[in-house]
Parts: sequence; C-alpha cells; structure tokens
Amino acid sequence: MPRIVPVLDLSHFEQGASERRTFLADLRSASRDIGFFYLAGHGISWVEISEVLTASRRFFALGEADKLAIEMVKSSQFRGYTRAGGELTKGKADWREQLDIGVERQPIAQGPGIPAWTRLQGPNQWPAALPELKPALLAWQAKATAVAIRLLKAFALSLEQPEDAFDPIYRDSPNHRMKIVRYPGREATGGDQGVGAHKDGGFLTLLLQDDNKGLQVDYDGRWVDVNPIPGTLVVNIGELLELASNGYLRATVHRVVTPPAGIERISVPFFFSAKLDATIPLLQLPEELAAQARGPASDPDNPLFRDVGTNVLKSRLRSHPDVARRHYADLLQPGTGAG
Repeated sequence: MPRIVPVLDLSHFEQGASERRTFLADLRSASRDIGFFYLAGHGISWVEISEVLTASRRFFALGEADKLAIEMVKSSQFRGYTRAGGELTKGKADWREQLDIGVERQPIAQGPGIPAWTRLQGPNQWPAALPELKPALLAWQAKATAVAIRLLKAFALSLEQPEDAFDPIYRDSPNHRMKIVRYPGREATGGDQGVGAHKDGGFLTLLLQDDNKGLQVDYDGRWVDVNPIPGTLVVNIGELLELASNGYLRATVHRVVTPPAGIERISVPFFFSAKLDATIPLLQLPEELAAQARGPASDPDNPLFRDVGTNVLKSRLRSHPDVARRHYADLLQPGTGAG
C-alpha cells in the first residue's frame, strides 16, 4: 500500500523559486487532505535528536519518588510529571507517563478582573535528580520553535497571504509547550489507549518519535499508521490554523495505540501556539481557496473559541481534573471535575 502520509522537505522552501512553489503546493495539499505529514530537511541534526530521546529515557528511568516530587498537581500552570493513567482524553485514561513543560516566564499577578487564563503563565518544574534535563529540553524547545516559525511562514504563503500573516498573534510571546512521553508495553497498562482520539489545539504540532510505532490518524473513516521514519518529524495541523483558514486546512483526529507487551515507546511532541492574549483572525482567502473552505469542524461537546487563552485553559481543565480541583476550584461547575 502506498504511504498515505506524505514526506515534505523543508529545505526546498529556502531554495529556488521553482522548488519553493512545489513545496508550498505540496504543503497545502497535505494539510488540506490529511492534515499530517513527515518533515525532512528541518535542520535538526541526528545528534540533537538522539540527545533529547536519551534525556527523556533517563528521566523515565528515575525512581517514582523523584518523578512524583514534580507531579503536575503541584503546578497551577499544568507543568510537571503525570503518571500513566493520570491524563484523560474524552473522560478515559491515557496509558502514558509524561513530563509537561512550557515557556519559562514569570507568573502574572492576580487580582479582580484578571482573566483566569493568565494563571497558565509561570515556571516549569524540573527533577532535582536529573539536572541535565532542563538544558536538554529547553534546547529542544528552541530548535522546534525555529522550525515551527519557518513552517508558519510557509503556511501563510501557501494560502496566498503575506509571509508574516501570523506574526502578530505569536511574535514575542508564543505559548508553546512540549512533553516527553513514555508509553509502557501493554502488560503494564489498563487498556490499549495510549492517547485517545483527539485534535491538537495550537497552530502546529511537531512530533519526534523513537523507533516504535503507535501513532494513527483518522483518514476517511479508517485508522492509518504514521510509523516512524528516522530523522523526520511528524507535523500535524492544530485547530488554530483550521479556525484561521475557515476550515480550508484540516486539524485531523489522531490517537496513539499502546505498544505490544515488552515494548516501550518514547515520543516528544512540541505544540506551537499563539500568544495567550491573542484572538485568532479569519484570513481573507482568495476566492478559489475560500470556495473550498469547509468551516472549522467544532465538537459541540468541546467548542472552539477564537480567544487563545480561553481555549487553552478549557483544554487543560478537561485533561487534568486533579489540577483543576486544586488550583481552579473557583471555575468548576458544581458536580464536575473539569468545568
């Protein structure tokens, strides 16, 4: 069977006019048809890829006490460690353990009239037992940010917009975050849901996978494997790009299936998003493209908002009800765990 998820080479975007035109056409096609593609030519070396995967494995090899010392429930910014089964997708447990980090910034002073989403800004939690993890993950965050910005400029051009069309809504303070994730083998889980079916909420996700498969994308009503290709990143469209393009670009439902018994899978997803205080604009697409825009496919049980901070906070409260109860009890509806 031919590969459904295509491979695009970002280096072609910075080459001659002909190569750039071809890359932009392929980018638009992949992002509209399936919403996923492999990215080669991104400029991150194999050594740098190996370093972040090695650092991730070292973290997950720490003793439970060292990991729980930075448990996410201690952070009102939803940063830190979550044990397997501790995060929910559509109310069901995801069988993965993970460490969430975001942008290192000072907390915003709280007071009357300050939006609740401002509580999301603040510091990360880092394991005292593994001091080398912080520089390794912040370095990866910087590399992934540079790739994401290059891609956003390409997306703008592929939609026949100015190259800097998205700059005002992320420039200076993008709200990117990342995880390092370990999926234990099926003998150590309560089911085959590594991560339940969902869409990503930001602009773009850049995913680094190890050698083990598990990622699947919903394509025409069937699950298609997105197996690792060494040296590439997997890119998928987030709901902000779907909103901005009025559904011309596609944020696609995807999931991760638990590995077989005796196998663990390591992945490093990086989620690039807009500033928390941004409002997502509706791009004025050329007539030909606008006629093909399908409108954003919002889930009635999980509606999309153009206000970025509101969207992000809603997602975090649903996914981590323990953090919501401890730090956001004033926002929760009576009788719910997530508001």
